[in-house]
Amino acid sequence: MNKLQILLVGGGGHCRSCIDVIESEGRFDIAGIIEKDESVNQDVLGYPIIGTDDDLAALRKKFEYAFVTTGQLQSSEARESLFAKLRSLQYTLPVIISPHAIVSKHAALGEGTIAMHNAVVNAGAEVGKNCILNTDSLVEHDCSVGDHCHISTGAVINGEVTVGESSFIGSNAVVVQRVHTPISSFVKAAALVKSERYFSEKGN
Repeated sequence: MNKLQILLVGGGGHCRSCIDVIESEGRFDIAGIIEKDESVNQDVLGYPIIGTDDDLAALRKKFEYAFVTTGQLQSSEARESLFAKLRSLQYTLPVIISPHAIVSKHAALGEGTIAMHNAVVNAGAEVGKNCILNTDSLVEHDCSVGDHCHISTGAVINGEVTVGESSFIGSNAVVVQRVHTPISSFVKAAALVKSERYFSEKGN
């Protein structure tokens, strides 16, 4: 039985991690990588660069599935723009879940979101669209994570936390239960967020 073919949009380091998850999941064959400039790389882990962002409209005639594989550090702007473009072209943006992740059947993940190796999403959690749940991250019970968020490697989002859309939670950061983070929050690596006051204090 032939697998579904998918385009990956963005060919940097995050793309490499996504490739590993997609290969492990086994639902899709990667048709190729889309980059801003075809001359940036010849291939990514053996998958060819087959076009630029400007080719996405023409490629839609051949491919139904696409996925944003551009990373997100401080700003979600690039990922949001690509996600909006793919939706406007009527690509299907699947949820990708590593076979090594644990996602409760009582949790929900929005379109275009990836749960990477060893990520855990517990019961009652709701994760929005176009999110990265990176390696070893934990989204505990009854959390709400907005669209376009990156929960980075080893980050812990405790029970009933609300993460505002377009936010970045850094590696090994811990957000204490029931904290609400603002839209476009930035939580630095290894930070401990005990209350909303974290976001108003200087130096964070």
